[in-house]
Amino acid sequence: MSMPFYVSPEQLMKDRSDFARKGIARGRSVLVMTYAEGILFVGENPSRALHKVSEIYDRIAFAAVGKYNEFENLRLAGVRYADMRGYQYDRSDVTSRGLANAYAQTLGTIFTESGKPYEVEIVVAEIGRTPAEDQLYRLTYDGSVAEEHAHVVIGGQGEPIAALLRDEHRGDLSLDEAVRLAVRALSQTGPNDETRTVDAQALEAAVLDRTRPRRAFKRLAASQLERLLAAEPAAAPAAPTDSTTPDQETS
Repeated sequence: MSMPFYVSPEQLMKDRSDFARKGIARGRSVLVMTYAEGILFVGENPSRALHKVSEIYDRIAFAAVGKYNEFENLRLAGVRYADMRGYQYDRSDVTSRGLANAYAQTLGTIFTESGKPYEVEIVVAEIGRTPAEDQLYRLTYDGSVAEEHAHVVIGGQGEPIAALLRDEHRGDLSLDEAVRLAVRALSQTGPNDETRTVDAQALEAAVLDRTRPRRAFKRLAASQLERLLAAEPAAAPAAPTDSTTPDQETS
């Protein structure tokens, strides 16, 4: 009788982590960031049918990178979770935190108990009534959950994108300013750290818009992206000048 091949639990977990990370890194990055009126999602995705960004519920959206069939399974499970909870209780009881916890349990179980971990990284975002109530959760292949603030980048070569966002992102950006910043950030991932050109036709973009009455999710078509990218930045207001003369000053 042959002895079974033994691998230590530490080595097994390390091998699974390396496998999942390599699969995720092969995908193209998706960035999620807040702007004045909501949350913006932008990622490179030339396909018009296979989406990386999708609506989950009234004010909750989902972004993912990695293997499409795996994160699509997670998306569908999230939609079922949200619909069932909203039906059994109340629509206000469906929250991004609850959805993130459900995803964390699923991913953690798959990572530790299945033969192959999911090669996915996902973001769950919820738009609040005010910017202070916006929520962003990042989940990795092993079920780890991190609450993010202002912006998050997943997949691909995310570090140069995240570095530019850390330097230039502001919470009061308009939508066109946010789109231009997002596209400029994605263009930082060229070979040999060179800036490349990212075509609007190869982008997938959507927003959670705080001003929409109920269903906050809205996709941005390529034509709309082109208009937003072509919009001229607003000119800074001129500094006021003091036109009074010494004779006109009052004591």
